[in-house]
Amino acid sequence: MQIPADRLTKLGEAIFLRGGADEGAAAQVAEKLVEANLFGHDSHGIGMVPAYVLGLEQGELIPGNELSIEQDRGAFLLLNGNAGFGQVVAKAAMELAIARAQEMGVAVVGLKNSYHIGRVGAWGEMCAAAGFISIHYVNAFSPNSLVAPFGGSDSRFTTNPYCTALPASNGADPIVLDMATSRVAMGKVRVAHNQGVEMMPDALIDHQGNPTNDPGVMFSEPKGALRSMGLHKGYGLAVICEALAGAFTGGGVFGLEHVAPGRIINNMLTVLIDPDAFGHRAAFDAEVDKFTAWVKASPPAPGVGEVMVPGDPERKSKAKRLANGVPIDDTTFEELLAAGEAVGLDRAEAMRIVGN
Repeated sequence: MQIPADRLTKLGEAIFLRGGADEGAAAQVAEKLVEANLFGHDSHGIGMVPAYVLGLEQGELIPGNELSIEQDRGAFLLLNGNAGFGQVVAKAAMELAIARAQEMGVAVVGLKNSYHIGRVGAWGEMCAAAGFISIHYVNAFSPNSLVAPFGGSDSRFTTNPYCTALPASNGADPIVLDMATSRVAMGKVRVAHNQGVEMMPDALIDHQGNPTNDPGVMFSEPKGALRSMGLHKGYGLAVICEALAGAFTGGGVFGLEHVAPGRIINNMLTVLIDPDAFGHRAAFDAEVDKFTAWVKASPPAPGVGEVMVPGDPERKSKAKRLANGVPIDDTTFEELLAAGEAVGLDRAEAMRIVGN
């Protein structure tokens, strides 16, 4: 079904309100989740609501908790999300980071112990809108590891996202590279499993380490694993994300310790840089614009409509889905209704909210 973004946001907001969030937090979290859907990243969209509800039920997500400062050393800030809503604490963390970068030209900010921060590109876009280059390294704790190391046959860490955003110039769009270091995000496997379709080649292995296109290997025991993006290259970047987001911030790295059901804790290291730090902002903008035009002028390969740069596919998806609605498969929709019922949102009321 195709559900208008505003109605889908209202559904998420209603569920979070009944789950114990205040109005501001409920609206902010729901808006960011649906924004991910609009941008084509359904893996980080409204389909995450059941996982958040489980976190609320298990006491792993604490809706009233806010960001706190653990260390303030000028350009270096260490922040604690205190297991609060990631969309709330990450926004507050970026506000502090931007203010510090405006003052000092650079900011290095560690955010640890935040509940799931959602689409990392949202925070890169926020920094770019404020005029800064930003680099983000993320790791996560969840009940299950997901990704196999290169050459390995079982999972040892999660999808460890990486993001770099470049500010726009002269009314252009920012360049936003936002990616999992795995071949695909786990949420995309969940979406494929719910839709009953196969995954792309080279994305998964079964529990014996054999390549497979069946997303079901991630939902049955013994579990399979995701493969890293770019073979050893994506795996290497995942190791860097784990070290910088987890070890450097003190948030911790993935290991053998037990992680409770419902826990999705992110740590993120963010570096903000003033593009005018060397006094060459105009030249920086001109060079980026020139290079962007150069690569986009490449004649499209057969079957390709146009050459794009990072951020373009998301903007195209947003325009299309704002016009046509957000596609939600039947399984995901049923999971949303069940999550609402778990916190006291009547199914009939949920259907009224989405207009069905």
